[in-house]
Amino acid sequence: MARTVIGVVMNGVTGRMGYRQHLVRSILALRAEGGLPLPDGRTLWPEPILVGRGEDRLRELAERHGLSRWTTSLEEALADPEAQIYFDAQVTPAREKAVRAAIAAGKHIYTEKPSAHSLTGALELAGLARDAGVCNGVVQDKLFLPGLLKLRRLVDGGFFGRILSVRGEFGYWVFEGDWQDAQRPSWNYRGEDGGGVILDMFPHWRYVLDRIVAPVRSVYAHAATHVPRRHDENGRPYRATADDAAYGVFELEGGVVAQINSSWTVRVDRDELVEFQIDGTEGSAVAGLRECRIQHRAATPKAVWNPDLPATEDFRAQWQRVPDNQEFGNAFKAQWELFLTHVATGSPFGWDLLEGAKGVQLAELGLRSWREGRRLDVPELER
Repeated sequence: MARTVIGVVMNGVTGRMGYRQHLVRSILALRAEGGLPLPDGRTLWPEPILVGRGEDRLRELAERHGLSRWTTSLEEALADPEAQIYFDAQVTPAREKAVRAAIAAGKHIYTEKPSAHSLTGALELAGLARDAGVCNGVVQDKLFLPGLLKLRRLVDGGFFGRILSVRGEFGYWVFEGDWQDAQRPSWNYRGEDGGGVILDMFPHWRYVLDRIVAPVRSVYAHAATHVPRRHDENGRPYRATADDAAYGVFELEGGVVAQINSSWTVRVDRDELVEFQIDGTEGSAVAGLRECRIQHRAATPKAVWNPDLPATEDFRAQWQRVPDNQEFGNAFKAQWELFLTHVATGSPFGWDLLEGAKGVQLAELGLRSWREGRRLDVPELER
């Protein structure tokens, strides 16, 4: 079977997400499987070229995984004739400049979200990629999670009848960094460095709502910096200037109302770190990262509110688990496989830079809604 090597410049792999999900669990996992089989009989072999700012860290990563190609110079990596794809997992403020350089070098683009720090920048990147004729995509990993794939299956099958509402809860307690190390980098809490939960999570909620339920038509958001003082990776105190919790209400096409809380200052009392509940006239479902439970109209018990008596029903036991019915792989790897196949064969890929710009648009409108204290329409972006 013929093997086709494709060079992938991977910028930002020293970060948590870039390293674990994209390098180790996606690209290196594909190599461990012998490469990616293509529909035409070839096998695609991704050859990572690691890029970052820290020479010692890059060298250590490369040696740990038996990789020989790494550099602290993006210009050098983009000049490599074997490099066909540029992937970006850097901090948000650094992303736009690097993606522009990669497009100018004729590379296909795959990037983490948000694709840019502003809607103007995100649209410009989409236009540049279109004009250059390069393949382009934005990571939208939650669409490939088992729980949300099951939720999509229910929507497509008409399980809900007319969908009425969506409720979402995301978040966990991120330690302040003084008495226990924080689970997230300190730049996440500095607005001047591209931090903030709205910019981080609203792009996710845009594609989840658009692709699984219905297009988002308006947004009202309120946010807060609940923990104003944190400690960085070196134990130094700093002032948090970005929002660490956001409370959003979204009106979707058809009158569906979605309400999603996003927080790094909440302690978890739910089955998974993120859960979505969809209620419809015929049934309801609750989906997390992996599991999905349903309650059909015909099996809905008659709940009666009586605050004078203790609850006698186990409400959670009245729901039915949705079976897997298939084997689910890593969500990031699943989308990587689709993008690599898109580059190699021209197969369709529905999550391009313009789709990514929609997420930036919702984040920008969410921040503006918070500042102005009002609901804002979400206009269509022209392709």
